[in-house]
Amino acid sequence: MTSPALLPPPGRRFRADPDLFPPPPRSARHRSRHSSRLLRLGEQLSGAAADLLALAVPVDCVCCGAEDFELCAACDRHLRRLTRDPFRAETGAPALMDIGGRVLLPVVAAGVYREELAQALLSFKRHGQRQLRSSLGRALSRAVLAAAGEGQAVCFVPVPTSSAAYMKRGFSPVHLLLAEVARATPGVPVADVLGKAGRAGLRLAGGQKGLGRGARAKRVRGSMKVCRRAGARIAGRRCIIVDDVLTTGATLAEAARALHQAGAIVTGAVVLAATRPPDAAAAGADASGAAEATMT
Repeated sequence: MTSPALLPPPGRRFRADPDLFPPPPRSARHRSRHSSRLLRLGEQLSGAAADLLALAVPVDCVCCGAEDFELCAACDRHLRRLTRDPFRAETGAPALMDIGGRVLLPVVAAGVYREELAQALLSFKRHGQRQLRSSLGRALSRAVLAAAGEGQAVCFVPVPTSSAAYMKRGFSPVHLLLAEVARATPGVPVADVLGKAGRAGLRLAGGQKGLGRGARAKRVRGSMKVCRRAGARIAGRRCIIVDDVLTTGATLAEAARALHQAGAIVTGAVVLAATRPPDAAAAGADASGAAEATMT
């Protein structure tokens, strides 16, 4: 069911998608095409520079303040504990439920947005630290595997970042985390086909923090589209949307609308963190149950 462009031929390594590895913040050409060898070299140089910087500039754990670690061993263990059991989270997102309580888009979350998970994700989105990227990527991979289920042919579609957010950060958090998932779990097909519609990325510069359901829905309505010439890659294919944080669900609903319009079959979504814990019924469901429900 997946496109040959998304999966490598038998016996060959997965070719990295340039969209998943943006260049340094000072470069604005984050959509340019580079060879995989150049991408690997850039990754190695970036890692070496980060190690040298750690020697020259002391760092503290973003959660507890322990020296010399962006995320100390104890806080990393707490983060794994918070994300070890992915759960269904759409009941806490009003935009993904109709007035009768029917699920419009199933969502699997790695954890609840609190404690070490919230602190690590916030720090990662501000600075994109290498160690946080690895730890959060592992957490997201558990939710991705739970949502995909056994033997299901699906591709994962990252939610696009706005132009203003990209210029501020120099990277897309969702793309970097999904790249970690693909690296840790070979064979995970990624289809980076969503983009901002027109100049929506610039109009949405203010972000959505603090906005209610209606304001969020109005802010993102019509803001996404499937990129030109990418429609054929996903038409008729089963897709799962990937985002970092679930609040009201307005962003995921808009992404699903754009994919449906392009002919894709959206079966669910995956997020790293949900701002609301699951209700009593959802809390009792295990990860396998979440996966089965998501893919039906």
